Amino acid sequence: MNYTTVIGLHKKENHAEVLSKRYKQPLAIFTRLGMAVLFLVAIAITSTAQRGKVNWSPDGEGYISYKAGNVVQIDPKSGKETTLINAEDLTPPGMSVLQPQSFEYSRDNSSVLFFTNTAKVWRYNTRGDYWVLDVRSRKLKKLGRDLPSQSLMFAKFSPDGNYVAYVSEHNLFVENLQTGLIKKLTSNGSRKMINGTFDWVYEEEFNERDGFRWSEDSKQIAFWQIDATKIRDYYMLNTIDSSYSQIIPVEYPKVGEAPSPAKIAVVNISNGYTKFMDIEGDPAQHYLTRMEWSGPSELIIQQLDRKQQESRLIYANTATGSSYTFWAEGDKAWVDLNTDNPVGWNWVNKGADFIWVSEKDGWRHIYKISRDGKNVELLTKGNYDIGEVLSIDEKNNSVYFTASPYNPTQEYMYRVKINGPDANPELLTEKDQVGVHKYEVAPGGKIAKHTFSNRNTPQLTEWVSLPTHKPLDKSSSIEKNIKTVPSNVEYVKITTVDNIELDAWINKPANFDPKKKYPSIFYVYGEPAASTVMDEFGNHNNFLYNGDIAADGYIQVSIDNRGTPMLKGAAWRKSIYRKIGEVNIKDIAHGAKKLLENSYFDKERVAVWGWSGGGSTTLHLMFRYPEIFKTGVAIAAVGNQLFYDNIYQERYMGLPQENRDDFVNGSPATYAKGLQGNLLYVHGTGDDNVHYSNAEYLINELVKYNRQFQFMAYPNRSHGLSEGKGTFLHLATMYTEFMKKNNPPGAR
Repeated sequence: MNYTTVIGLHKKENHAEVLSKRYKQPLAIFTRLGMAVLFLVAIAITSTAQRGKVNWSPDGEGYISYKAGNVVQIDPKSGKETTLINAEDLTPPGMSVLQPQSFEYSRDNSSVLFFTNTAKVWRYNTRGDYWVLDVRSRKLKKLGRDLPSQSLMFAKFSPDGNYVAYVSEHNLFVENLQTGLIKKLTSNGSRKMINGTFDWVYEEEFNERDGFRWSEDSKQIAFWQIDATKIRDYYMLNTIDSSYSQIIPVEYPKVGEAPSPAKIAVVNISNGYTKFMDIEGDPAQHYLTRMEWSGPSELIIQQLDRKQQESRLIYANTATGSSYTFWAEGDKAWVDLNTDNPVGWNWVNKGADFIWVSEKDGWRHIYKISRDGKNVELLTKGNYDIGEVLSIDEKNNSVYFTASPYNPTQEYMYRVKINGPDANPELLTEKDQVGVHKYEVAPGGKIAKHTFSNRNTPQLTEWVSLPTHKPLDKSSSIEKNIKTVPSNVEYVKITTVDNIELDAWINKPANFDPKKKYPSIFYVYGEPAASTVMDEFGNHNNFLYNGDIAADGYIQVSIDNRGTPMLKGAAWRKSIYRKIGEVNIKDIAHGAKKLLENSYFDKERVAVWGWSGGGSTTLHLMFRYPEIFKTGVAIAAVGNQLFYDNIYQERYMGLPQENRDDFVNGSPATYAKGLQGNLLYVHGTGDDNVHYSNAEYLINELVKYNRQFQFMAYPNRSHGLSEGKGTFLHLATMYTEFMKKNNPPGAR
């Protein structure tokens, strides 16, 4: 069995992962939110490792870890460790022991591929060096001997284990492990002609990084080719590493501009013959979001139209290049991607059917679709949403998934039958463990890593067997080790003047006295990529506050508006279509107004803050509801929706050529004249995601109307403001001092 592991995985987390941890949209979208744990080291993941953080063993009954230079397999029931690879085996002559980020075994377990010396490409460390260890001879060999150091990406074994394919400098290569011969399979690669991987926006918004797939017979490779030659560059300036500024170009299609044309080709590794698939439609008006082999000479491909309102599933003949659509679905707003994982296809019943997730009946449900697309069976019946598919276990006729039919702020494991008579989904999580449950299921579906927390329970982890959900080690089970921590967090439901019911939480300060009045700080996001109200431990404290916010006497609040990815049905999520900056802002403002009717809120001391999309929401609230929000901190905000990328903004807002007024009306800069309170505005000049031009455009509007504010530009910092010594402490100190000065702490 072929499997990939990640060593010491510390993916840099963002607001969506820290505060929502729910993948209702492609994971790549979440990077727009800003990085919540800015001080974490960004040791990122390869695309093959995105399937899970547990390094499962091939038999699916244990996991693998990297300890003191050794690779060891661990039995989660007994804790017994077995050394698989010694440190000396990972020490090249004249070098120190390799420090792999990830590794992958060949299917026959005869060789191991190690990824080391990694470097970041936009978000993640997906570029570096690869080494192959022959398990029998213990010989260690570096791949790509004539290619630049630290330039290889996404290397993976052929199914027969005789070759490794990889990308270097936008071209695709294959290396024969026996002879050492390296073949360059594409030759036109450049910064703007991209083979085997993706451009900035595909990576950011579709979670696409690894852009090639081996055929099962190890004779061909299917790959994406992205033509970004007509995509204009956004120029960032590095002004701190030299006495002269350095231009950093980023190919970045702004909203309203056509996408990079994407093609899919198949190359024969023996003779280099390349065949491009003939896919219906203008490639500059469509996206190719998923692709896998579906047979010896066939690919299965997902295509979205530019507005992302129609998803088509296509078969392509790799010999002739011909293709045809066999299944499609549409939506007047947008069609959600089937999964955030861009690798693999969920075939069942020996390839006769596949599992698919769709909102086509108004709820996010699991379907079984026949190979020809003619038979579609709903597996999760009922008026509720599933969260994500966790695993498919054909042996036990089961699909494992997360859902929360009765409380969208929580999450539990269920399973449903793949085949057979209709049956209600079976709840596997313990009923009395109320909160958010996360799972990583081993290959084969025998065991899973299970984590649990809620507002009063710090995160706990156990290993469980499936399908019984019984702990492998009762002494370390969650049930036996639950410890409740006292908390002042209260979850409430708010009904606004528009008769909209919103979920919210309130975290009251230490020594709270309901007879006194307290200042409040509202944390906001508000856009379709994430929610801030999941019932998880630690979500209710301000990570940017430099001090003890509870002891200082602040009430903390967060409200979930319409349009967030909560499990409340497609109508809830898609009510924000063409109304970002309208529906979400109105809901939060009206929700806040309702909460402030409680006598313990001091209406003269109300602050709001957010990052990225939350920064935009903060600006809207400060400009349009100054009677409610007196102080605000906006970080890395989109000031003008017309400045953001096409995939994200067009998905949720349409095309500006057709409804430009919606973009204008939804942009904070349009309302800058309304600023009355105290505003701190923060942006990194090296932000490749939400460009620094957003800040300067908004500043111009504030200056035009003589609106006074405080501004901080962090030189050459990206969207997460994570670069540079002292940045996080400086930001946290500035934030805290600004808040204390303008929204004074303590009861009155």
